[in-house]
Amino acid sequence: MEDGFSSYSSLYDTSSLLQFCNDDSASATSSMEVTDRIASLEQRVQMQEDEIQLLKSALADVVRRLNQSEEQQAMGSRRGPTKARPMIATLPLRPTVNNGTVLPKKGSSTLPSPSGPGSRKDASPATNKSTVRRANSNEHVGTLSRKDSGDSKGNRTRAGSTGSNSSSKRSDSKQRDPVFNAEEGFVKMFLKGRPITMFMPKDQVDSYSLEARGELPSNKLKLDWVYGYRGRDCRSNLYLLPTGETVYFIASVVVLFNVDEQLQRHYTGHTDDIKCLAVHPDKITIATGQVAGTSSDGKQLAPHVRVWDSVSLNTLHVLGTGFFDRALVCLAFSKSNGGNTLCIVDDSNDHVLSVWDWQREERLAEAKCSNESVFAADFHPTDSNIVVTCGKSHLYFWTLEKGMLVKKQGLFEKQEKPKFVLCVTFAENGDAITGDSSGNILVWGKGTNRISRVIQGAHEGSIFTVCMLRNGTLVSGGKDRRLISWDSSYQQIQTVEVLEFFGPIRTIAEGRGETVLIGTTKNFVLQGSLDGEFMPITQGHTDELWGLAVHPWKPQFLTCGYDRQVCLWDSCTHQLIWTKTLEDTAQSAGFHPSGAVVSVGTQTGRWLVLDTDSKDLVTVHTDGNEQLSVMRYGPDGNFLAIGSHDNYIYIYAVAENGRKYSRVGKCSGHSSFITHLDWSVDSQYLVSNSGDYEILYWIPSVCKQVVSVETTRDIEWFTHTCTLGFQVFGLWPEGSDGTDINAACRSNDKSLLVTGDDFGKVHLFSYPCSQFRAPSHVYRGHSSHVTNVSFLHDDSYLVSTGGKDMSVLQWRIV
Repeated sequence: MEDGFSSYSSLYDTSSLLQFCNDDSASATSSMEVTDRIASLEQRVQMQEDEIQLLKSALADVVRRLNQSEEQQAMGSRRGPTKARPMIATLPLRPTVNNGTVLPKKGSSTLPSPSGPGSRKDASPATNKSTVRRANSNEHVGTLSRKDSGDSKGNRTRAGSTGSNSSSKRSDSKQRDPVFNAEEGFVKMFLKGRPITMFMPKDQVDSYSLEARGELPSNKLKLDWVYGYRGRDCRSNLYLLPTGETVYFIASVVVLFNVDEQLQRHYTGHTDDIKCLAVHPDKITIATGQVAGTSSDGKQLAPHVRVWDSVSLNTLHVLGTGFFDRALVCLAFSKSNGGNTLCIVDDSNDHVLSVWDWQREERLAEAKCSNESVFAADFHPTDSNIVVTCGKSHLYFWTLEKGMLVKKQGLFEKQEKPKFVLCVTFAENGDAITGDSSGNILVWGKGTNRISRVIQGAHEGSIFTVCMLRNGTLVSGGKDRRLISWDSSYQQIQTVEVLEFFGPIRTIAEGRGETVLIGTTKNFVLQGSLDGEFMPITQGHTDELWGLAVHPWKPQFLTCGYDRQVCLWDSCTHQLIWTKTLEDTAQSAGFHPSGAVVSVGTQTGRWLVLDTDSKDLVTVHTDGNEQLSVMRYGPDGNFLAIGSHDNYIYIYAVAENGRKYSRVGKCSGHSSFITHLDWSVDSQYLVSNSGDYEILYWIPSVCKQVVSVETTRDIEWFTHTCTLGFQVFGLWPEGSDGTDINAACRSNDKSLLVTGDDFGKVHLFSYPCSQFRAPSHVYRGHSSHVTNVSFLHDDSYLVSTGGKDMSVLQWRIV
């Protein structure tokens, strides 16, 4: 425990802090001006409050560690190390529900969950009545809904915004129920009115009943690890807590990552994409804002802000349901009044700025901020009535007076006005400091809207972030990938350039001691020092993600996507083993049974084979010119089946442990694109699904279709990734149009079935799943369509990939 407290003292130099607080140099006999004396006293009070909050944080971490230790002892010995922290049960100061809906306060009306229909009326009608008349934003709402593939059946790859995990494509007409034919032994189900006949094994015909109810699986999933970080299009979303945890987000999950202990915890209270994050001065309370979305039943999910406890992961308050429009883009807690107020900017046409008493859930004031994009908003460090916002073609200084926000525009005067003011922070003396798209750092005098200092050409290109360190050093970073530090006189101290592979610097956060954290536009989180090298502690994909393959006998899995990156991950250490850049966007992948090689299918018809250990290219082939949706080796490793969007299944004979390929032919018979493939246990048969809901069977060695029901009904399948078939038809929800389920996977022990759907959900079913509308455990975390799911070779973990949200989630089977 002593190590824990030493880490806090390195994070905040408490000795120098106390020395400063006891310094009497700013006495009444000083020649300082009265205003300067007041500012100095304010700074002392603030630093003393910081010291108190530091002790609170240390105590909170002690409680968390004690709970963790007690739970680990209670759990006893388990197979393998536990990689996720347990949920901590603390005594909250406010009524809460873990990771979910806020419980109502006494004497107040019940607050519905943000995922519920309708709008939550704010508590105080006097203060919360909107005084801002918003511009009509209907023309932009559509960007938040993922587009349905519609009549473009040939394109399984769905376009859409990561700003929604669903679409309103569910059919309004009642779906026809399945029909069981006992004489011939088949079940006929209907998707979009189309009949799909599925023959069952002979030994199940007599005992089968369509009316029987499926059972929930005894196992459940627990989110174990989140791979990825959202730095590509979000700002100010990386912080270090006094507990040693780095906090950031991706998809609809906030990650609290302790790098030293290699442990993650997760806040999963959100229902859709998180776009902004703020940490309270107490370093315990956190606020996060999400976008609007649509639930699986077509109901609108309102954008809102959730305030939560980072120790217990309990939701404390939900703000603005029914008030905000589209999404939240900026969040900041006040500094000088104990963090009692929260400023929020939404993504409506007018980018409305609002100030809230978040503990009372009351809106204190609101104003139209700008018709243009807003990139940052922050409170003045010593005056909680002053807010600064910046964005495209503007810098505004706002003063909160009698329930109104009064705006003063920053005057650039002789300085050329930049196209974008991208970031803002504050100096110790209260000056505001901005970075802009012209590469200049501008200093604005405290209490004024005029420039007092210019650092011309501080960077080559846009400055995305400025950060004031505790020791008074200013650090800036931007498009030129340079991290530049400046002293209190704004003289350059030193420059560090991060590698081009990591991308431009999006955000900077102060770490322990001399450590600095960087978030980049290529979704890396880097850790290093101002005079040293930066190494990644978190990384992920930067474009839509579809390909997923698990190693046949190691705890490893491979992902690939439209960023042309192929990544091999270790599920135990959560580290990236290697990454390789391709010439084409990747769509699918599959390991050879030996594990020696892995094949990757692209969107151009080209497919590659890579050596698993060295990532060297083994061979390249091309089949057609459309995307290859499935790469599947036979269990004996002698054949490779490739499902293409050109409606063909290409068959290759494989030799030399996956290093030599010769084309056998192609299976022709589908009238739409291939979606899923599975091999029989003896590698003699192949089953395929297509975009028009066909189920066809093949003898791949001769590329012939098998039409005999008696031959195919009792085949034992090595894997079950097909979403159509008797053993899995219960996975389809009511009202489905046949494209809702993107992926399915049966566990290797044949007891569980998991699916990933278009609504960001992972469903866990019992296997076989052959009862209509089978029940399932449902898990959220993704904020876009779940494109792929797969169990690891030993069923210890499940891996799921998000499409537009670019996340990879690892779930533990419990």
